[in-house]
Amino acid sequence: MAKSSGIIKIEGTVEDLTFYKKDGKNFVRKKGGIPKERIANDPNFVRTRENNNEFSHSGSSGKILKLAIGSMVFKAKDSKLSSRLLQLMSKIKNLDVVSTRGNRQVAIGLGTVEGKLLLKGFDFNANAPLKSVFFAPYNLDTTTGVFTITDFIPLEQLMFPQGATHISLQSAVVHVDFATLESEVAVSNIISLPLNLTMSTSVLTPSNVPTGTGVHLFLLMISFYQEVNGVQYSLRNEEYNVLNIVDVI
Repeated sequence: MAKSSGIIKIEGTVEDLTFYKKDGKNFVRKKGGIPKERIANDPNFVRTRENNNEFSHSGSSGKILKLAIGSMVFKAKDSKLSSRLLQLMSKIKNLDVVSTRGNRQVAIGLGTVEGKLLLKGFDFNANAPLKSVFFAPYNLDTTTGVFTITDFIPLEQLMFPQGATHISLQSAVVHVDFATLESEVAVSNIISLPLNLTMSTSVLTPSNVPTGTGVHLFLLMISFYQEVNGVQYSLRNEEYNVLNIVDVI
């Protein structure tokens, strides 16, 4: 590694030299690294190839989940969602005790009780976890996918952001098979409520209950709005919204 003291300050790679800045100083180093061909074929890198294969599989599984859920994810997510899903899918993949190293599968890990428990309770927006926002009791019928929230008082049973005047509640049932890549989502009706002390019962019923192999996820989403002149607007790019996997079967 050499220190650059020239007049022209370059950052980036030029041919086989990499220029970069650290602690306010400019440095240059020769581009290095192990050739991809060697990693792909050298017996000494068999462990690396196995790790890379499983890393790629875990990343793809996170994308499969997001695609299966659909637009709800884009209404309630944080900036580190992809990396958090990668970590979660990697843990689930590790529960596959039948496949060889390098070929362990998320689908097999989710076939275990432990795998389902890892996925259950996952918050797609870590800035608004369900347990820290929603304090009302509810009932979920996993046969019909119906959520029932009885005697709900929004102003007392919600932690809501400043400026919010209304909330909306929506649920979904998602079927996803991480082995075949098949998926289906069925969303419920949307219930909009003002943030006040009025007690009410909300029933969220999905349009249908998807069937098929793999797992079934039951999600609950809470969105916050501010009403101005009769129109409801999402709060600050929906960063306060909640999307949680309530159950997995």
